[in-house]
Amino acid sequence: MTENIAQLEAHRSALMGHCYRMLGSVVEADDAVQETMIRAWKSIDRFDGRASLRTWLYRIATNVCLDFLADRRRRFHPVDEGPAGSVDDPLEPRPRTHWLEPIPDAEALRADADPSELAEMRESIRLAFVAALQHLPPKQRAVLLLVEVLGWSAAEVAESLNTSVASVNSALQRARATLATRNITEPAPMSESQERLLEQYVDAFHRYDVDQLAALLCEDATFCMPPFSLWLRGPESVRAWLLGRGAGCRGSRLLPIAACGSPAFAHYHPCPDGTYKPWAVIVLELSGDRIAAWNSFLDTETLFPRFGLPMQLPEQCLHEREIFSQDR
Repeated sequence: MTENIAQLEAHRSALMGHCYRMLGSVVEADDAVQETMIRAWKSIDRFDGRASLRTWLYRIATNVCLDFLADRRRRFHPVDEGPAGSVDDPLEPRPRTHWLEPIPDAEALRADADPSELAEMRESIRLAFVAALQHLPPKQRAVLLLVEVLGWSAAEVAESLNTSVASVNSALQRARATLATRNITEPAPMSESQERLLEQYVDAFHRYDVDQLAALLCEDATFCMPPFSLWLRGPESVRAWLLGRGAGCRGSRLLPIAACGSPAFAHYHPCPDGTYKPWAVIVLELSGDRIAAWNSFLDTETLFPRFGLPMQLPEQCLHEREIFSQDR
């Protein structure tokens, strides 16, 4: 029994990545993986070994996710819901279950993956890619992921989803056509200039140099703060926000974390008693040597524990950890 559990658990991170891509939520992905493990455990005696254990688990996980999606709406990213707003627009929150969520790299990436596989897996959990996947109907999403990310043949996918090869090929064609309209660019490996960009971002944030922060953004950069539906476009709008309604972030500190295969930070806000409280998980998307998207996820009660982050930090602890991470 113990050996069987260990064999199943060895695939947990791979399954988390797959379920996250399907569902767009780290919380729901965790629930889906738990259900996958339960179903696998109950039927392990019927595993005939014709496919690998991982492939068998992916089949179960895919069908679990399709069951989940049968009675759930897709997850949204603010920039996909409507036009860019202005700094004077009202802040209208939506429920946590409405929004796309970031995922810790440690939960979604296999520790034993080789460098090339690791790079592919990081790309597949990027916010831009997962957000684009949410525009696909669940079955198309499953087909695309099984073929494009996991490298399955149409016949393997058809068997897994209990459908025909023709149906799989048709779904794949439609899914590819939809994603082509989303203008998703493939990121290059982090360059030295991008490493410097992130250092400049952290330094400017700590000094609250708003002009410098705006200068680091692309001309069409986006800025959003789920659970609020408001999002902004362009350096001037972001600058106006940071100097106006966002000025309360002055004095905050950032700690490097790993999320969605992208540069990310835990944002802590100063308190009157000298401690710092969680404010946001920030995920940045880069384009060349500029920031293309600044995503601040404010659901700290859900997200900080997922990243193993404390809900309060003393000032001295932040000073000890604020040196820029070298293992990004």
